[in-house]
Amino acid sequence: MQNNSQKTACALTTTDKGLIVSGLRDFSAAQIFDCGQCFRFDGGEEGSGDRASLRGATKFSGVAFGRFAAFTDLPPDENGAVLLAEGVTEEEFKTVWADYFDLQTDYSAIKTEIISRFDEACRREDKTIRQAVERGCGIRILRADPFETLISFIISQNNNIPRIKKTIAALCAAYGEPIKVDRNISGDEAQTRYAFPTPEAIAAAGEEGIRALKTGFRAKYIVGAAEAVAEGSLDLAALAAADGEEARERLQQLRGVGPKVAGCVSLFGLHHLDAFPVDVWMKKVLALRYPDGLDIDALGRFRGVAQQYLFYNERWI
Repeated sequence: MQNNSQKTACALTTTDKGLIVSGLRDFSAAQIFDCGQCFRFDGGEEGSGDRASLRGATKFSGVAFGRFAAFTDLPPDENGAVLLAEGVTEEEFKTVWADYFDLQTDYSAIKTEIISRFDEACRREDKTIRQAVERGCGIRILRADPFETLISFIISQNNNIPRIKKTIAALCAAYGEPIKVDRNISGDEAQTRYAFPTPEAIAAAGEEGIRALKTGFRAKYIVGAAEAVAEGSLDLAALAAADGEEARERLQQLRGVGPKVAGCVSLFGLHHLDAFPVDVWMKKVLALRYPDGLDIDALGRFRGVAQQYLFYNERWI
């Protein structure tokens, strides 16, 4: 796992509206939650839809680590980005959400290295990556729950984001523990959300129970992965500490996990920033923006972050 850390420097102020987090650098909750790396935070009027941030949504709400919260990008001040966190105490932000948002990592330094690497790989000034970094300047790679990430990206195969979100929501409602939610935060009548199911809960549901949620051919892969984690034959914590390539090879030993899913789990669930998953969007980016080819291996240890900038930029275009 790469280490490019800095001391988290942000100010926390509790107000009637919620917790104000200021002094953030290289940060946009809307971009983070709308770049395809997680599926349980929604923003905008269409709720479980896609590309809400590109339509101007600034508030995203959802569940992570069994907690419901809402995050709103406020106008920046002279010290950087400002965030409104609802349903979050100062202690919870320090112990849960700061790590979730990867606030200890210096993304300014990462951006500089990414641009340099792309220039070297292209043997010219690469305007594409510069545009992508500028448009997605607030993206950070979440430190999401590895098991949730594994199951979510198995579900993502041959699927679109709205349907992925709907399936994951059904899975959580069927087999996850309920979370009581303040209606003033959730913004709707529903006062219950659900934590992501444990490996044991999904394994106990069996293929029939998971298939009933309209998971189709993915049901056997979801249950198989859950059983592997529940019985200990797949140790996700050990994979997070392992070399990225080694972790991706191990993940591909699971039925239903190919290079793309393994890359996504490695990047978003295990925080291996060298992972560069290639899906339909990235195939489009590589074909249109780099028709002469692009040596992905030459892009360095942060190529996974670059992948997110490119992904977000292409959807913007």
